[in-house]
Parts: sequence; structure tokens; C-alpha cells
Amino acid sequence: MKGRLARLFDPRLLGRHQTAAVTATAVDFTTMIALVELVRVPPAIATVLGAVVGGLTNFLVTRRWAFHARHTGTVSSQALRYAVVSSGGALLNGALVQLAIVVTPLSYVVARTIGSALVSVFYTYPLHARVVFRVREVPELASPLGEPSS
Repeated sequence: MKGRLARLFDPRLLGRHQTAAVTATAVDFTTMIALVELVRVPPAIATVLGAVVGGLTNFLVTRRWAFHARHTGTVSSQALRYAVVSSGGALLNGALVQLAIVVTPLSYVVARTIGSALVSVFYTYPLHARVVFRVREVPELASPLGEPSS
């Protein structure tokens, strides 16, 4: 797909991206809790497994729905870029949680929630749109007279 990059502040794209992120987070936490409570997997291992399942969910939902028909690149090239961006996001989330619990009275759960929201909007979304999926504008449909539709 050729064309200009989509506007970064596109409320519809941002909303769809955030919906995919919330969905993936629910899968992540549900997997983690189920593994700990039902299968008795140690919490640290369950956290990693939940994050992997949540990450796969996010990649697939973002690629197939949030940026549907507007992304460029192969699945493998996008998956590699996604892994790099996700690693950076995990490090950024960890740093923000550590900073928050050292300098504020916030619990780690509240710090993680706030930090994750900030990272998602200001780090993950721009990098997913510009680097991972390279989201393009949808070409305007032309009228029968060859003029752009309004």
C-alpha cells in the first residue's frame, strides 16, 4: 500500500489502538491470574506467560482490526518491529513504576495503571502507527466527475 502516512492524531485510529490495548491487557491479566489460581504456576512465570499471550493478542488485533487495510509490510517484518517496540515499552513501564513508587505514595498497581496508560498513548501508539505498522491514509474516493468526495 502506497500513500502518505496517516495523521498521528487521528481519534479513530487512536481509539481503535487503545481498544486493542485494553483487550490485550485483559487477556494478559486473565491468563496470569488463571495460571496462578487454577494451575498453581508461580506468579513470576505466570506474569511472563500472560504478557506473551497479551502481546500476541495485541499484535494480531492491532494488525487485523485497529489498523486494518491501512498498514504496510509483511507479518514477519511487523512482528520483528513489534517485538523491539514492546521491549522498549516494557522497560519504560518498569522505569515509570519504579520512579512512582520511590517518589510518590502510590501503590505499584496504581503506578502501573497510570504508567501503562501514558506509555500506551505517548510511546506505543506513535511507534505502532509510524514504525511497526506504518499506517497510511485511506485514499479519498473520487466522485464520478473525478473530484474528491466531501
